[in-house]
Amino acid sequence: MPPDTMTPDLSAFVAEAFGASTVAVIHYGSHAQGRRPSADSAFDFFVVVDDYREAYTSLKARVGTSYSPGLATSLANRLPPNVIAVSQPVSEGAVRRAKCCVISLAHLDWACSPRAWDHFCQGRLMQHVLVSWVRDDAAMVRVRAALASVRTHTLVWVAPSLPEAFSVEDYLAAALRRSLSGEIRPEAADHSRTLAAAQREVLGPVYRTLLDWFVSQGQLVADGPDGYRLAVTPTAWDRLRITLYFHHSKVRATLRLLKHVVLYEGWLEYIVRKVERSGNARVELTERERRWPLIFLWPRVIRFIWTRPQKRQ
Repeated sequence: MPPDTMTPDLSAFVAEAFGASTVAVIHYGSHAQGRRPSADSAFDFFVVVDDYREAYTSLKARVGTSYSPGLATSLANRLPPNVIAVSQPVSEGAVRRAKCCVISLAHLDWACSPRAWDHFCQGRLMQHVLVSWVRDDAAMVRVRAALASVRTHTLVWVAPSLPEAFSVEDYLAAALRRSLSGEIRPEAADHSRTLAAAQREVLGPVYRTLLDWFVSQGQLVADGPDGYRLAVTPTAWDRLRITLYFHHSKVRATLRLLKHVVLYEGWLEYIVRKVERSGNARVELTERERRWPLIFLWPRVIRFIWTRPQKRQ
């Protein structure tokens, strides 16, 4: 699955904007997966850095930010990663937008391990991603190890969601469906099927190798040429623990969304476009909602949460 042709140039721009602290840029999301996003859809990146303050100081100096490096660093240390917008000028009046999840290398290692605070990073990095820029060979080794850790530990949290017998495709669908349940999202309830279909060709062989490795480790049992079964049925405690983990993840994901108001340049327009693309419906904000969104947008937000496409079956 080839990356979008604009990805290398935008990745290099993002890496340069964050300065010498940039370790790697990991491309994920619709552009990386070849899902033919709309023309105004932002490119999705994880930007891995050595030091938050150094990275945000460089970003402010090179592209300008409305928030201070100190504030961004404080928020990153309390609830990583920060999600911010970076725009690359491409012609007069036109920009190319990057949505960047900025995370330190130390936090990436933690977020990709079984000790992760929540599912935000794992839910994205278990899918098809591309290391679109990397500082050096040592950084590539470290990043690849983190990505491998994410996939190796999927069985820990997906096991309670698996049917008695399952294929590679069933495993992927269950993992994606469970991952999406850990966030409030604007897409329809069947979005996991869309993601699975878009990535089947590239992720199928990867996860087949992984499931065969689980068999060799005694965690799964082969069931015919293309099927698998769990070697040990999850207990009630296992199911409760995973359910609580995803509830906790949803709380943290919601708090992370609130950081958009402070850190994400053009956050209101971004959210409106996201809802429009996912719900296939025009969103018209009143002048009052646009001028004072933190006061007058709440009724619309609450209504959307209760009626969002993600909840519809």
